[in-house]
Amino acid sequence: MPEGPDDGSRRRWRLVRAGTDAVPPWVRQFMRRTRIPLSRAGRVRRNRRIVARLGLVTGALLALGALGWLIFVSPVLGVREVYVQGALILEPDQVRAAAAVPDGTPLARVDTEAVRARVAALAPARAVTVSRSWPSTLVIEVVERTPVGAVPNGKKYDLFDDHGVIYRTVSGVPSGVVRVQLATPGPQDVSTQSALAVLRSLTKRLRSELVTLVVEGPARIRLEMSGDRVVTWGDAENSDDKAKAADALLAKPDKRIDVSGVPEVVTLG
Repeated sequence: MPEGPDDGSRRRWRLVRAGTDAVPPWVRQFMRRTRIPLSRAGRVRRNRRIVARLGLVTGALLALGALGWLIFVSPVLGVREVYVQGALILEPDQVRAAAAVPDGTPLARVDTEAVRARVAALAPARAVTVSRSWPSTLVIEVVERTPVGAVPNGKKYDLFDDHGVIYRTVSGVPSGVVRVQLATPGPQDVSTQSALAVLRSLTKRLRSELVTLVVEGPARIRLEMSGDRVVTWGDAENSDDKAKAADALLAKPDKRIDVSGVPEVVTLG
């Protein structure tokens, strides 16, 4: 019998290197590379590098801590001045008192929104902006209210702005401000809002000849003019049209002008 296939048909075996995953764990532990211990000089150099790195990290942390202390704790960058801009009616000291920021308070820790709210509570302040000016100044910018009407209050007058906010009492009616009779002036008062609508519609001629704007109710508005003339306005609806009609009728000698029914205007002699 033949002993096996001839040489031409014999299997060819090739050595293949297996991956480590194919090697059992108990064998892999003997395959690990043996680390060559450092020489004494190598250990010294390694330790020096570690110490240097630790020193850099420690120095950086100390520097950050010192900077944080300087900014947020130390009085070195504390408030030394509260600078007030835009205050005309208000005195700067009134604004500073309302701001209530103690000297030396770290500038970075000042609650600017809380300061803004405290200053904005002052009646003449319409808008308030608070900012920091390094290294030690807090800047408070105030935009004050502008009067549009003056309501008699005894022998004095209460001024209100274009929102109906009463914010100041004065001894006389300022130039350019209209004298207004209102029972309960204020931003939530319907009659006050009606008065504001009429004031916004007045022509230059009406305003120059107007003595008193009388608002007895939202639908009972009249203009008391110079020369004992009276313009019956009615309510605040169509105030722009009423103002144009009243302006035209002032050219006539009539003492009584009624524009409450605009566009059908009635004049009374």
